[in-house]
Amino acid sequence: MAARSGSRIEETLSLVPVLAVRDTVHYPGLINTLHVVREPSLRALKKSFDGRRLVLVLSQRDMSLSDPGAGDLYAVGTLSETLQSIPLPDASLRVALRGLRRARATRVISKNGSFWAEIEELEELGALDIETDALMRACVDSFSRIVQMNKEIPPESLEGVVHAETAGVLADTILHHLPIRADEKQRLLEELDQKARLEGTLHLLKREHQILELNSHIVERVEREIGESQREFYLREQLRVIQNELQVREDRVGEYDEYRGRIEAAQMPCEAEEKAMAELRRLDRTPAASPEGMVLRNYLDTLVSLPWSLATEDRIDVRAAAGLLDERHFGLEKIKDRILDHLAVRQLKGSLRGPILCFVGPPGVGKTSLGRSIAEAMGRRFVRISLGGVRDEAELRGHRRTYVGSMPGRILQGIRDCGSRNPVILLDEIDKLAHGPHGDPTSALLEALDPEQNSRFSDHYVETPFDLSGVMFIATANLIENVPAPLRDRMEIVPFSAYTEEERAAIAEQFLFPKSLDDHGLLPGQVTLPSACIELLVRDYTREAGVRNLHRQIAALCRKSARRIAEHTATHVDLNIDRLTEFLGHPRYRKASASLVGEVGVTWGLVVSEAGGDIIPIEVSLTEPFGTRPELRLTGNLGTVMKESALAALTFIQASHRALGSGTAFRSDVHVHVPEGAVPKDGPSAGLAIAMALASAFSDRATVPGVAMTGEITLRGRILAVGGIRDKVLAAASAGMTTVIVPQENVQDLEDVPSNVLEKLRIIPVANASEAFSIVLA
Repeated sequence: MAARSGSRIEETLSLVPVLAVRDTVHYPGLINTLHVVREPSLRALKKSFDGRRLVLVLSQRDMSLSDPGAGDLYAVGTLSETLQSIPLPDASLRVALRGLRRARATRVISKNGSFWAEIEELEELGALDIETDALMRACVDSFSRIVQMNKEIPPESLEGVVHAETAGVLADTILHHLPIRADEKQRLLEELDQKARLEGTLHLLKREHQILELNSHIVERVEREIGESQREFYLREQLRVIQNELQVREDRVGEYDEYRGRIEAAQMPCEAEEKAMAELRRLDRTPAASPEGMVLRNYLDTLVSLPWSLATEDRIDVRAAAGLLDERHFGLEKIKDRILDHLAVRQLKGSLRGPILCFVGPPGVGKTSLGRSIAEAMGRRFVRISLGGVRDEAELRGHRRTYVGSMPGRILQGIRDCGSRNPVILLDEIDKLAHGPHGDPTSALLEALDPEQNSRFSDHYVETPFDLSGVMFIATANLIENVPAPLRDRMEIVPFSAYTEEERAAIAEQFLFPKSLDDHGLLPGQVTLPSACIELLVRDYTREAGVRNLHRQIAALCRKSARRIAEHTATHVDLNIDRLTEFLGHPRYRKASASLVGEVGVTWGLVVSEAGGDIIPIEVSLTEPFGTRPELRLTGNLGTVMKESALAALTFIQASHRALGSGTAFRSDVHVHVPEGAVPKDGPSAGLAIAMALASAFSDRATVPGVAMTGEITLRGRILAVGGIRDKVLAAASAGMTTVIVPQENVQDLEDVPSNVLEKLRIIPVANASEAFSIVLA
């Protein structure tokens, strides 16, 4: 409806003060009451009182701004007349405004601490027709139903709606009372077509009616479920139902789309993607702050972070791998050949569904570092999983999501952290798996290591199969006897033997000493370590199968040298023999003098432990019997096998007493002792040594000095083959022995012993204990 030209605003006004409001929109023809607090708005009202009592009411675009600028206001507003103002004690005003007509601010300026606007009148369009009349009736009917349902809308508002003469006035009156967002009111305020404005109003009325009906349904349902006496629980349940029905999520804008995008980007298999989408839909229906929501988020984060389709490309070059292994590791020729064979098949075929390699040997011989080098040679990422002390199956296969703090197993955690589905995974210390009350971890490893099953490895937390067929597993162990039999069946054993003294000296010179210099901030020219000192370190300061303790001793020398250089007491440190004694103290190990002196009833046996080969003394003493019959006493923390070996050896000696000569005293108590009683000892290797000690004691003949032996004995005196010949021979050479007696069946194992060690020793193979009498007894 066009306004008369005689009342056009732009002809009568030049500048009008601007009143900025938020959370509300004023409409023409209606009275609004405002509480004005902000200083610019107070100045604008005071200016209006001094003039024509007119003010342009403009709504803010951003309702959160407390001090808006000219650009923060909508351009279209309502020119209003100030009817009344009431000053309040806090210097604010309560004013009553009557809207006159729509107006647009063509220019807004700041003047004297308030906003002023140049305005133009906006003419409304449209005329009354049959369709518009039908819209008006529909709006009145819908609004009357809303007034009945919403107690916050005053019933007297119906009177102004019913008596509205035009479509524009009707729409403005309804919108004034309707509880909708300010931006929706502003949009319809700017609509000049009366019919279009009325259609928009009817749409909002229909939506509001649906919301009120649904709210009434929610309230009724909650009231049926919860009594009036449980008010607090009632309010919480009402909030939950509202969130479920209206799908209102606090602080979750875009969360669904974000997770959906991450799921699609992860390129999961169909089964895993369906599982992830099902959990995402559950999350979308779950209140944001609920504990279940946190569990679902953690689960989805785990699923999308697994490398379902990410894999590194193998770049296997056997020649380059051989060079890398030689550069990083000294010796280990047979082991390197086995690894290169493995890599050669992968290079030619692209894959190898064969046995898992299991490196077995004492600590410090390079099992873990060799696994890392294999990963580097293949161009794959490396993951180390320590299995020492693992006694719960869930640590490898994951925890059920029903438990608090549940998480995936170590296998999938390692794959997730490395970001590749085909890494090299080193299962370290597989022989130290423990059996606990929460399942057997061996069963989880069986599924992971078996090529026929691991393409669908099941983790309890992930709950969907993950393909492990691309993973290369390598296991390490100190003693193969402690590895469960089902696991041994799935692995190929690659034995690691102890280093010789020459090999340890070479490793120290080529690898350990340069690395220690770099670790301690020393330059190669600042500290020198002659070969003679390295040999002394190996011989007198360390006694081990590997090089860990040797590395510690060299690190101690570097620390002492770094201190001298840092204190400016020296610019160069020459680690000669005198400095070795000064920095490390006196040698900890000496050649066993007992091995060079023959004693009655004492022999030296050879054993293999987790730390490699070693020699142990076997002592036998004959005493007067305490009772009527002679007794056999065994001490030294011996295991069942060694006790049986001692009984078999005693029976054989008693049966073959004629070979011992004079001095036999079978009526004495026999005491067999193995020193270092705090260390458990067991194994089928000490039968021959015990038999020779018994023979020496019964015949009262001293043993030949420098003789060590290994082998199991039967009741008939036959010597059975044993394991660990290489480590035992190395231990004998390191201890200064001159002669080593081995079973005849183990002669072929001497090929693994370095030639320089064999040159130092006299190796005598025997098939029967009787052959050893003339060698051992003087």
